[in-house]
Amino acid sequence: HWSCSKVSPSGAFSLVFQKAIERAPPDESLAARVLNLIDSITFSVFQYTTRGLFECDKLTYTAQVTFQILLMSKEINAVELDFLLRYPAQTRVTSPVEFLSNHSWGGIKALSSMEEFRNLDRDIEGSAKRWKKFVESECPEKEKFPQEWKKKSALQRLCIMRAIRPDRMTYAVRDFVEEKLGSKYVVGRSLDFATTFEESGPATPMFFILSPGVDPLKDVEKQGKKLGYTFNNRNFHNVSLGQGQEVVAEQALDLAAKEGHWVILQNIHLVAKCLSSLEKKLEQHSEGSHQDFRVFISAEPAPSSESHIIPQGILENSIKITNEAPTGMHANLHKALDNFNQDTLEMCTREHEFKSILFALCYFHAVVAERRKFGPQGWNRSYPFNTGDLTISVNVLYNYLEASPKVPYDDLRYLFGEIMYGGHITDDWDRRLCRTYLEEFIKPEMLEGEFLLAPGFPLPGNMDYNGYHQYIDDALPPESPYLYGLHPNAEIGFLTQTSEKLFRVVLEMQPRDTSMSDGGVGTREETVKALLEEMLEKLMDEFNITELMAKVEERTPYSVVAFQECERMNILTSEIKRSLKELDLGLKGELTMTSDMENLQNALFLDMVPESWTKKAYPSTASLGTWFADLLTRIKELEAWTGDFSLPSTVWLAGFFNPQSILTAIMQCTARKNGWPLDKMTLQCDVTKKNREDFASPPREGAYVHGLFMEGARWDAQTGIITDAKLKELTPAVPVIFLKAIPADKQDLRNMYPCPVYKTRQRGPTYVWTFNLKTKENPSKWVLAGVALLLQV
Repeated sequence: HWSCSKVSPSGAFSLVFQKAIERAPPDESLAARVLNLIDSITFSVFQYTTRGLFECDKLTYTAQVTFQILLMSKEINAVELDFLLRYPAQTRVTSPVEFLSNHSWGGIKALSSMEEFRNLDRDIEGSAKRWKKFVESECPEKEKFPQEWKKKSALQRLCIMRAIRPDRMTYAVRDFVEEKLGSKYVVGRSLDFATTFEESGPATPMFFILSPGVDPLKDVEKQGKKLGYTFNNRNFHNVSLGQGQEVVAEQALDLAAKEGHWVILQNIHLVAKCLSSLEKKLEQHSEGSHQDFRVFISAEPAPSSESHIIPQGILENSIKITNEAPTGMHANLHKALDNFNQDTLEMCTREHEFKSILFALCYFHAVVAERRKFGPQGWNRSYPFNTGDLTISVNVLYNYLEASPKVPYDDLRYLFGEIMYGGHITDDWDRRLCRTYLEEFIKPEMLEGEFLLAPGFPLPGNMDYNGYHQYIDDALPPESPYLYGLHPNAEIGFLTQTSEKLFRVVLEMQPRDTSMSDGGVGTREETVKALLEEMLEKLMDEFNITELMAKVEERTPYSVVAFQECERMNILTSEIKRSLKELDLGLKGELTMTSDMENLQNALFLDMVPESWTKKAYPSTASLGTWFADLLTRIKELEAWTGDFSLPSTVWLAGFFNPQSILTAIMQCTARKNGWPLDKMTLQCDVTKKNREDFASPPREGAYVHGLFMEGARWDAQTGIITDAKLKELTPAVPVIFLKAIPADKQDLRNMYPCPVYKTRQRGPTYVWTFNLKTKENPSKWVLAGVALLLQV
């Protein structure tokens, strides 16, 4: 399975290869010996690679190895693998069963058109009860499929699972790998440092890829102590690079190579200009040095592939190791508490208040650090919260408690939330979230009887240091989104996105030069050519702006918006046509293929929106097929609107390049009509009980808007308030909203949740507006749940 020819025979890889050959058990039979060799080499190389990968990338690599091995041994069908990775679901279909979404049903319909999956759609409809039980089980990947489908191959079952439960795919792929390659490929235990150390040598440094909050050098020091290498023995040198330490590093290497010492070179990413001389120095000492000479290197990972600066020679010759902080609330809460000790707890004269707030701060620290795993629903942006934020906050707490007779809750929350932690935060909505957590965790009620930090987790009473650690073990509920104030759907959303990313990356890693025609998928060029012709055929002519302008008698704020949208649409569609025609000529051999044309061809094949189009388009997370269907709908809406320029009975807010413009136009029209100043106006948002079909004409003032979705909660049309989401309904649709402009001082903000509206699930920079929505519960509940309105899902 492993071809050595592509990897430079120097360095750590060939060492791993040779050791794997030595480790393979001998056998009398040649065939058995070859199998033993293949098994040993595959697993050794797998281990060598995975210990240098971050946790989030390990399954991607494992899946790629498994799929490639099975393709080579012809154990799996290329067409089925293509479906699994690409998921070419049919669009514009309506699911006939309530337990599957339209997107899932689109996948089932696409599968049913393949011979091996004939009648899958009929079976699901006909035995809906059995399928519903299967689809809604907690871990469907462990259950038997209904009817005859349980007899399907492992890959075929994965294809069906991809359609019906995308959120379970990371677990299903792990089970698939275990079934095909064996459980040693999926156990999560990392190799202990001492075992890995055995593979190092004078010519094979150990390279640590750093993660926030983890110090891998403790392992090196521990191993050194065991073997007699310490700072005190003067045979262990630690050089932190940056600030002119390069010369010191070179001297330490020269001495260590001669005497057989150990050298740690920390943070080599900080000295970009000296890296090539460091590479030469390491190469020079790789031969003829003392056999006990060892080098340990650490560096932070590059933020993007363009900014990689570590020389290939250093990376190729090193054993690469990642060390990551523990995950989950349990580990993070222990870790936060580990920054203190019994002496800390006893240092303040106001022991009860100090201990209670300190524990609440530890919980707050663990929550804000770990919440980022939920993606944009957790935080709009990712922030480098660190233990320094926590320890400084505790020092501030101590100083303030010692200095004031009453606990200054407001001051403490301000210092923690706006300065210590808030100093990292750059997004206003994230600032609101941080502030809300502190308002919930640190308030006078925390000292008055039972006070919950999370459902089922009360703030502990007065205990000693070890007692608090014991309390976490005994009382903290199991890991779930509830511990963060989020709805369980947040985990389903986060797992679905993780799965989609896994398949997208594995798809991009598939060999490009192989024609899958033997499996019937057709060559790359045929696929692209068919798609290209279909797109060119479906694209309408551009809007004739001069002609449209002549039709308009009076330029209202609405018609101005319509013209702007037509102009933006023309720019986008002309770029799509230009690039597709150019690629068509390239594929026919009439033009030389450029890198832009190759990128376009690649994107079309991978069902991704080409970069040159996204630059001229609107934010979207859709695959190319869905994106293009959506583009055609946007054009149709614009055509209908520019037919007579009267405002549509309900406006599709998501169909705009710039949704803010139509919302501002609503205010401008009302301001002109009533002679009100525009800067003193705001939009009042009333959610109706109806859908778009129920409206035949626009309102006299303002506008009806449709096509919004809610994430983190749902809108209850009967009672007219926000309420808890239903399980597995990640983004329920919101009824038509009536938007009307009113003077800002007339708005009623009581029992309202200021809800951000975003264009996509990426949130952050796609922010559009804030709609005030009615709520019976405290708005802080919806802040912690990350509730937002989305224009597209």
